[in-house]
Amino acid sequence: MAKEKIVLAYSGGLDTSVILKWLKETYDAEIIAFTADIGQKEELDGLEEKALQTGASKIYIDDLRDEFAKDFIYPMFQAGALYEGQYLLGTSIARPLIAKRMVDIARAEGATAIAHGATGKGNDQVRFELTAAALAPEIGVIAPWRLEEFREQFPGRAEMIAYAEKHGIPVQASAAKPYSMDRNLLHISFESGMLEDPWFDSAAESNKDMYVLSVSPEDAPDQAEYVELDFEKGDCVGLNGAKMSPLQVMEALNELGGKHGIGRVDMVENRFVGMKSRGVYETPGGTILFTAHRKMESLTMDRDVMHLRDSLISKYATLVYNGFWFAPERLAIQALVEESQKNVTGTVRLKLYKGNIMAAGVKSPVSLYNPDIATMEADPSKAYDQGDATGFIRLNALRLKVSSGVQQKANQ
Repeated sequence: MAKEKIVLAYSGGLDTSVILKWLKETYDAEIIAFTADIGQKEELDGLEEKALQTGASKIYIDDLRDEFAKDFIYPMFQAGALYEGQYLLGTSIARPLIAKRMVDIARAEGATAIAHGATGKGNDQVRFELTAAALAPEIGVIAPWRLEEFREQFPGRAEMIAYAEKHGIPVQASAAKPYSMDRNLLHISFESGMLEDPWFDSAAESNKDMYVLSVSPEDAPDQAEYVELDFEKGDCVGLNGAKMSPLQVMEALNELGGKHGIGRVDMVENRFVGMKSRGVYETPGGTILFTAHRKMESLTMDRDVMHLRDSLISKYATLVYNGFWFAPERLAIQALVEESQKNVTGTVRLKLYKGNIMAAGVKSPVSLYNPDIATMEADPSKAYDQGDATGFIRLNALRLKVSSGVQQKANQ
C-alpha cells in the first residue's frame, strides 16, 4: 500500500527541519514540503536541496508574491486595517495565503493531512488551521508542538540541535541572533529572545544591526524625498507617474521607506490565545501605502461611508489577526469596503524624512472637496448659507437642553 502523504509548511529553519524528519519517522509517511515565496528573499536559497536531504519526497517552492500583494495586502489596506492602533498585520495576512496553497497541494497530491511548525502559544497555529477548516474540512492537521510526545522529545532547542546533528540535517542555530524573524513582502517581524523583556530598548544604537529592511531614522538621509502615489478605486497603481503592479509598488515602497527609516513599530500586543507578547516590526512600504491611501480617501470618500467603514476597522483587523480571513463575516465586510473604494482615485504626494511621512498634496478628478463651499471668503456658488447653521445647531441642541433641564430639577 502507498504511504500516507503529509504536506508540511517548510521554512528550512531548525523547527521545520526537525519536524520534517520527525513526521516521516513517527507517521511512516511521505512528506511533501511546501515553501511559499512571499518575499523572503535570500531565505529561500538552498531550500530544495535541504528539504530533499532531510527526507522530503518532493518540495514545492511557489512564487506567490503577486497573489499576496494583489489579493491579500491590497484588500486589507482598502479596509484600513490596523490591529490595536499600531500593527499593519504583516505576518497575519500571509498565513491564510500559505494555508490556502497548502490545501491546494494536499488535494493535488492526495495527502490526508497538512502540518505546520507553529507553537501552541502563538497565533499562527490558529490562522493555519482556521483557513484549512474553511477551505478543506476533510483534510487533517498535524501540529507537532501541541503533541505531548513531540514536546517530551524536544523540551528545548538544545535537543533539537542534537537531533539535527544526529540525522545530518544542516541547521544554523546561533546565539548571535537570540530572537526569531519572519519576513515577507509586507514586513519583517522580530520576537522572543531578548525582546521578551519589554524594557529592552530595540531602538538603541547598539541594537541597530537587528533591523533588516530599514535604516534607523538617525542614519536616514539629511535630504527629504518626495513620492507621488497614483490610486484607482482604492488601489495604488503607480508611483511618480509610472504604472506598476501591486508587487512592484510594494517592492519600490519598501526600498524607499527603508532608505528613510520609515515603518518601525515596537509594541506589546494581545494574542488571540490570551497572552500578551512583544513584537518589533519593520513595515516601510506598507506604512507609506497606508498613509497615502488614507489621504486619498480624505478627498474622495463620502463622510458617512468613511465613518461606517471606519467603525468596522477594529473588527476587520481582529478578524485578520485571529485567522478568520476566509470567514463569511470578513468577506461581508470586504464587500462593503470594496463598494466604499469606487471613487478613491487620484494622486497623493508625500514627503519622507527621517522616519516621518508628511502630507505634501492630494488631487483627484472625483474630489468631493469644493473650495468654493469650504472657503472662509465669500461663497461665489452660494451653495452654503451660513444662516442655515442656526437652525441646525438649535435642533441638535434640543435634546441637550431637555436633559440639562431635567438634571437641574433633580438637583434642586
